[in-house]
Order: sequence, then structure tokens, then C-alpha cells
Amino acid sequence: MAFDGLFTGKMLDELQFLVSGRINKITQPDTQTIILTVRANRRNQQLLISAHPNFARLHLTDNKAPNPFEPPMFLRVLRKHLEGGIIKGFRQKGNDRIVFIDIDNTDEIGDPVKRRLVIELMGKHSNVILTDHDDKILESMKHLTPNTNAARTIMPGFKYEEPPTATKENPYTLEHVSNLLDAAPVRRQLLNVLEGFSPLAIDELLSMDDDIDTAFQKFMAKTEKVVPIYYNRAPKEFFYFMPLETLGAPAKTFDTLSQLLDDYFNERGERERIKSRSIDLSRHITQLLHKDRKKLEKLVNELEEANSLDDAQLYGELITANMYQLKNGMTEFEAFNYYTNENITIPLNPRKTPAENAQYYYKQYNKLKTRKVHAASQIKETEEEIDYLENLEGQLSYITYEDIEGMREELMEQGLLRKRQKQKSKGKDKIVLEKYQSSEGTEILVGKNNLQNDYLTNKVARKDYTWFHTKDIPGSHVVIMKKDPSDSDLMDAAMLAAYYSKAGQSASVPVDYTLIRHVHKPSGAKPGFVTYTDQSTIYVDPEKQTVDQMRVK
Repeated sequence: MAFDGLFTGKMLDELQFLVSGRINKITQPDTQTIILTVRANRRNQQLLISAHPNFARLHLTDNKAPNPFEPPMFLRVLRKHLEGGIIKGFRQKGNDRIVFIDIDNTDEIGDPVKRRLVIELMGKHSNVILTDHDDKILESMKHLTPNTNAARTIMPGFKYEEPPTATKENPYTLEHVSNLLDAAPVRRQLLNVLEGFSPLAIDELLSMDDDIDTAFQKFMAKTEKVVPIYYNRAPKEFFYFMPLETLGAPAKTFDTLSQLLDDYFNERGERERIKSRSIDLSRHITQLLHKDRKKLEKLVNELEEANSLDDAQLYGELITANMYQLKNGMTEFEAFNYYTNENITIPLNPRKTPAENAQYYYKQYNKLKTRKVHAASQIKETEEEIDYLENLEGQLSYITYEDIEGMREELMEQGLLRKRQKQKSKGKDKIVLEKYQSSEGTEILVGKNNLQNDYLTNKVARKDYTWFHTKDIPGSHVVIMKKDPSDSDLMDAAMLAAYYSKAGQSASVPVDYTLIRHVHKPSGAKPGFVTYTDQSTIYVDPEKQTVDQMRVK
């Protein structure tokens, strides 16, 4: 991505129509994002401002964000000072990623007041700060105390100071850049002297001409036309406000920069919300898997040891049969094994009598026999729990924000997570399955968690519907909701099963499919676990774009 100073300037150009708009509502869906609802052009516009360390940005959004029931302090202060205010202007500091929004409002007694929202889009140092007309800080999204930051203090009551940054040249005030450079590497120098240029922009500039001044002038001329554009260069993705020849053919173009950013950050922002809320759950599942894998290793070793029980039984028999030949103090005894017609050497404990040695081996036989049965049973249970946890681990990669609590409850019910104290009882939420439509218009349902998988496979689907699941890979249950689907329907459903699995980022993923009548849930099995027969297998390459096109909005 490249939300640099150049991009910031173009975004402010796009937002100019909000000037004279009224701020009717302010929300803060998470600790690092605020949304101003501005009435402009006779409709409500949502201006999203994020100070996220990885996703800092400023743009219009059409997405609905949750509104916390208990507003944090920063949101309460913003509402007090900005709601009802009129936006008087947007201003950028030079060509840097610092934006000032000036707002006129009235105080509690109706006197006019001026407020300013300062937006610093600077990676991990991003912040949103509210000041008065004298630049006194009223509140900020992130506080910087004198103890934590020696350069400046961002706290209510202190005077706002711009972040200390290296002195650079605004490219819009320059005609030539060669006089700013010396013999050192040109790319690094350009980054150090040109304000608001990202490495992506520098690479494009250097590709435009061998003469640095000519390249600079060509680049700046190209910035005049805005073409919001997205590039996918796996494993990296990029966006910019104009085409970049260094990245080749674009993956997608947009009508506005806001649409570009909404599309780019929507899924990433949602995954970040899910990650932040489920991080403890993910850590707990990882710990359980580590514990079970160690346990399985130990049980397999015990089972291998227990397999020596036949030797213990044989030794006991042969000692008893040859008791008359044995004497106290012997360390071993060679006996004829009448099962194999060969001689065999039997270890003896010289401190035990012959009868006590025989009794020892009989006890070992019974002990190992019990251990073998126990180890085999425990291995089966542990392997099933590992499969179950790996399935949950896979679901975390595509689970929705709303489904996280359901997974937490599921782990509690299975005894794998401690139940919360004084937990309020609440009715079970209605299970809602995500709907998709094949290229031929056939409805396909997908289970995104074990509760949904059980509901879809055992309650919703008919016996003559076709069921899909990745072969030997944790994943979702997928069902085509009609009899006798076409080959195209089968491929589309297999695509969904592969995408919503642990192999969702792989290629040539094997997907089994069979009729629901051949899918069975064993008695006492864990949620989401089934067995099936009479299956066929399709190999597919999961594609996000195809899955998105099939999703029913």
C-alpha cells in the first residue's frame, strides 16, 4: 500500500465537498477509529479517520460500523466539541501526512468557538488530536506523556506541537531536484529530500527517465490525473492514486479514492477486529494442541512398551515350567521356547527366588495388558481432540466477528475452556448460515463454525442434497441446496469448501463430495465431526474473487 503525502493531498482534494457540511454524529467503533457523519450534498457522508499503526487512513466509507454502548472518553469529548459544528476547511501540512480539519461550533451558552482536528497518519505514531483555536489540546486518541516521549507531550491542557520530522522539500514547489542530490545512492537521497514520497513513488519516478530532473517533471505531471488503482503482486498488495508502470497491469480500478480504500481496508480491518478479539482464544487453542501432541507422543511410546506384554507372559510360563532347574542368585536362564522350537535367554533378578521372578513377569504381563488397552483408548481420544482443535484453528482464519463468542461457548461446553464466573444465561441465538449462489443461480449454504456445520448437515440439508468437505483437511461443511446439481454447481461448491478450509490459500485442494444420506455423525462425536462414504473427489484452486462473486449480499 502507499498512503503517502502525495496520496494524502489527493484525498483532501476529494473531500473538499464536505466543506460547509454539518457534523451530525460521531462514533468510535474501536479504539483507533472514529467516524464523523457529515451532512453534505443533501445526504449523510461517513468520514472515517483511523490511527491504526498499520491501517492509518482518512476517507469516506459506506460500511456500517458498530457503535459502542459505553463511549470512551475521547468520543465523549469529540461529541461535546464537534457535534453540530460546521467544517470550514481541510488543510495538509506541506506534502506530509498531517491533516488539519477546522470546525466552527458553539459552546454550551451559544458563543461561537473554533475547534481543530489534527490527524497524523504516521504508521505506529498515528494519532488524532482535538485542539481549540489557540492550539491547546482538549483530548487525543493516544496520549504521549513527558515520561514516554521526550520530543513532545500530547495530553489535555498542553499546547499542540507538530511531530519532529526531518526537513524535506515540498515537491509541488520544486522544478528541479538534481541540485539537491550528491554522489550518494539516488533512491535513498530522494526519499530523504522529497516530502511525502513513498518508496513506491520513488521507484516509479526513477523508471521514467535517465535524467533525474526530466523524470521528476514527468512524474509530477502524471500526478495531476487521479486514477484510483489497486495492484496484487502476491504476497504483497498495493494501491495508489495513479497508475504505476513499475507494478505492471493493475488488478482493479475505482471511481474514487474512498471506494479504493473502502475495498482495500474493509476485509483487512474486519480481520484485525477478529484477531484482536480472538487472540486469547487462538493462543488457548494453540496451547491445547501443543499439550495434546505431547500427550499423544507419550501415549504412543507407552503403547510400544506395552507391546512387550507377550514376552512377559512367555517368560513367566517358561520360568514356571523349568522351576526345578533354577537356583537362587541366577541373573539369566536359557530355556527351550516350545512355541518356536528355539532356545531363549530370560533375564532374572538375582535378589528374587525363581518363583518370585515368575510372579514378577506375570504381574508385568497384566500391567502391560491394562496399559495397552488404556493407551489405545487414550490415543484414539487424543487424536480425535487434536482433529477437533485443528478444525477450530482452521475456522479462526475465516470466522466472523459475531461467531467468536459461539466458539468460546463451544470450548466451554467441551470442557476445554474454563467457564466464566457469574455468567448470565441467555437464550441461544438463531443460527444463520451464509448463502452463496453458483454461476447457474443454484443456492449453496456454508457452515462457518461447528455449530453451523452440524445444523446445516444434520438439520437443514435433505438426504438427496450434495455435501462437500476438504479431503483430510479441517474445513467447512458445504451443501448444494437441490437434487442433481450440474457439473458447474459441483465445481462452485467445491471452490467454497476449499476456500473455507485450512488449505484456503493453497492450490489444487482435494474436496470430497457425496450425498447427505452417506454423511453420518457418530454418537458422542464432537461438534462438527462426521464420517462419510461413497464420495468422489474434485481438485480446485481457491480464488477469493470467485468466492466474493458467489456471496449473496
